[in-house]
Amino acid sequence: MKLKVVYNKYIPLNGFVALTLWPWIFVREDKSAKFTPMMKRHEATHAHQQAECLLVGFLIIYCLEWVIKEVLCWFDHDRAYRSISFEQEAYEHQEEIYYNNVRRHYAWLRYLFTIN
Repeated sequence: MKLKVVYNKYIPLNGFVALTLWPWIFVREDKSAKFTPMMKRHEATHAHQQAECLLVGFLIIYCLEWVIKEVLCWFDHDRAYRSISFEQEAYEHQEEIYYNNVRRHYAWLRYLFTIN
């Protein structure tokens, strides 16, 4: 999968380094030094997830899961974010250089009912 990295001033919002909206990875110019190869692999995993679910499906599932996990994690925002199935898969495999080459389709489903 070919991804285009776009450096800009406004996307993602301040406080974030990168945001993937398949097929682009948006990186804030002022945070570009923090955009490491490991972070690129993390965002590439999100690109695969978005392609599988179609972008709109990914965004709907992501938002619904985030709301549910906020409640289940007693509004511990960091824990709820890390418990989203898409994030769990991306964080667990971001250090594996070839993960996205051997990744199984819908691998994020195995994390759907887990909380970190």
